[in-house]
Amino acid sequence: MDLFNKEQNKQILLPPLAERMRPTKIADFVGQKNLTGKSKILHKVLENKKIFSMILWGPPGSGKTTLAKLISGQINAKFYQLSAVSSGVREVRTIINQSHINRNSGVATILFIDEIHRFNKAQQDALLHAVEDGSLTLIGATTENPSFEVISPLLSRCKVLKLMTLSEKELNIILDRALRKDIILRKYSIGIDDIARLFLLRNVNGDARKLLNAIEISYQISSPDENKPVRITLPLIKEALQQRHLLYDKKGDYHYDVISAFIKSVRGSDPDAAVYWLTVMLEGGEDPLFIARRLIILASEDIGNADPSALTLANSAFQAVNSIGMPEAAIVLSQATTYLASAPKSNASYMALTNAKKEIKNREMPDVPLHLRNAPTGLMRDLNYGKDYKYAHNHPGHFIKDNYFPKGVKPKVFYKPSSQGRETHIKGRLRKLWSERYESDDEKQ
Repeated sequence: MDLFNKEQNKQILLPPLAERMRPTKIADFVGQKNLTGKSKILHKVLENKKIFSMILWGPPGSGKTTLAKLISGQINAKFYQLSAVSSGVREVRTIINQSHINRNSGVATILFIDEIHRFNKAQQDALLHAVEDGSLTLIGATTENPSFEVISPLLSRCKVLKLMTLSEKELNIILDRALRKDIILRKYSIGIDDIARLFLLRNVNGDARKLLNAIEISYQISSPDENKPVRITLPLIKEALQQRHLLYDKKGDYHYDVISAFIKSVRGSDPDAAVYWLTVMLEGGEDPLFIARRLIILASEDIGNADPSALTLANSAFQAVNSIGMPEAAIVLSQATTYLASAPKSNASYMALTNAKKEIKNREMPDVPLHLRNAPTGLMRDLNYGKDYKYAHNHPGHFIKDNYFPKGVKPKVFYKPSSQGRETHIKGRLRKLWSERYESDDEKQ
C-alpha cells in the first residue's frame, strides 16, 4: 500500500500532460510548417542561430510558447518568461538589467511575454530601448491582432509571425505521440475508441493543449489499473470536455472574422452559410443587438432599393430583439438573416454616396443656388431666395426639369440603379426623367 501511495504521489507531482509532451527539438514540433518547414523563416533562424524580436500571433494551443522555448534552447540564450497578466514594468526592468549583465558575459537574452496584448502602453514602452539596442530579444505571444493590441513603436521593432489553428491531422499526431510516449499513459496501455477520437479532434478547436488536457482527465476519471489496459470511450471524452467551448471572444480578432463571414454570406445571397455564422456568434455569447445593428446597415448597403422592405424588416428585427431578448431573439435574427440573404442585392445607394463624396472632396464647398434656398423672411425674399423655384407638384406627372446642382457643377450620375428587384422600375423612371444625363453616362461606360 505504501508503494502504491508513493506512486500516486509521484504522479500528482508531475507537470500536466501538455507540459510533459512539450517538444524539446524542432524536429518534434507539429504544425506551423509555414514557419518551421525547410527554407521557412524559423527554420532558417534556428539553422543560422541568428534571432530577431518577434510577435507570435495565433489561436490558443497552436504552439507559441513551445516555439519560444525551442528557439531559446537552439541558440543557447538565457530564457526569461513573463505573463502579462501577472507582471508589470518592475519585472520587465529587472530582466532588462540582467540582460546587460548577460550581454557582457557573451550570453544572449530572450524575454518571452505570454499574452503580450494585456500589457498596457507604459509596460510596452519599457521594452522599446532594450529591444532597439539588442540588449534582449523579445518574443511576444498573443491571441489578438497585434495591429490593434501592440503599440506601433514596439510593433515596428518586431517581426509578426502568424500561427495557424492546428488541423485534425496534426492533432492526431500529437494525440498518438502522447499515448505512445508519455511516462504515465504508456504505462497503462491506453487506447481510444475511433468515435471518441473523432469527437475529441473535432471539439478542441485546433487547440493541442485542450486536446492533451482532455486525454489526461479522461485517463484520471477512468479509474486506471496497471494490470489491464485503459480504454477511453466517447462518454469519458464528453465527461472530460464537459462541453464544447467555441473559440469566440467578443472583443477578439475572431469576433471580427466571424461577423465578416456572416456579412459576406448575407451579401453573397447564401442564407444557409449566413445562419451558420449567425449561430456561431450566438452560441459564443455575442450580443444579439450587435448582430441586429449590422443587419440594418447591411439592408441599406447591400440590398438598398432592390428591396426597400429589407430595411423595414431589419429595423423591426432590431426592435423585436431589443424587446424580447435571448433566447427567443435568435428566432427573430434567423428570420431577418434568411430574408436579407435571399433578397435581391444592390449597392447602388451606397455607391451613390461614395461617388458624391469623391466629387465634393475635389472642390470647395458649393454655394446653394438662390432658387433652391429657403425664404422664410421678407428680407430673404428681397434677396431673391427661392425666386424662380419650380414646384414639382404643380406640373404634369409631378415633375418639371430644373437644375438642382450648384452653379458651375455639371450634373452627374451618382446613383446608378441596378437591374435587381425594385431598382429595375427605378432605373426605367430615372432614364425617362433625366434621359440626357443617363444617356451620356451610358456612353462613358
